[in-house]
Amino acid sequence: MGTMKESGRRSARPAADAMAAHAAAFVAHATRRNALPLDYSVASLRVVDFVVSGLRKNGPDPEHAASALFGIGAYVGEVLVRRAGAVWVDFDATQRAYFSQSVGVRMPDGRVWNPLGKVLNRFELGPEESLQTFYLTLHGRSRR
Repeated sequence: MGTMKESGRRSARPAADAMAAHAAAFVAHATRRNALPLDYSVASLRVVDFVVSGLRKNGPDPEHAASALFGIGAYVGEVLVRRAGAVWVDFDATQRAYFSQSVGVRMPDGRVWNPLGKVLNRFELGPEESLQTFYLTLHGRSRR
């Protein structure tokens, strides 16, 4: 899945059309040894919050947790795709500069969000950046 640069960005740019596969790979890896309920439901985002908290126990070092954080970001984005009608998009140059990521999701109302960056924030800043709360506070998240 690549490595992350010191700023938390991935060194190889992921593409929007590969993100569902990255999410599936994260689920397969995370559930191989643990019976985690990662079913792409909104409730599963609470589990993901706990997973990120577990990664933080060794200190918020994005380099150490790069692969896991990327997989979690792909999973969070895929929950938005499956539950809120979002679609994965490749960011243009301006969006890449703003979000420090190459992909994100576009909601049915046209707004774009950065689940990969949101996961990095959750990791670096802690529980106040809850991924479940992020989903629940998105306005315009219903399917059209």
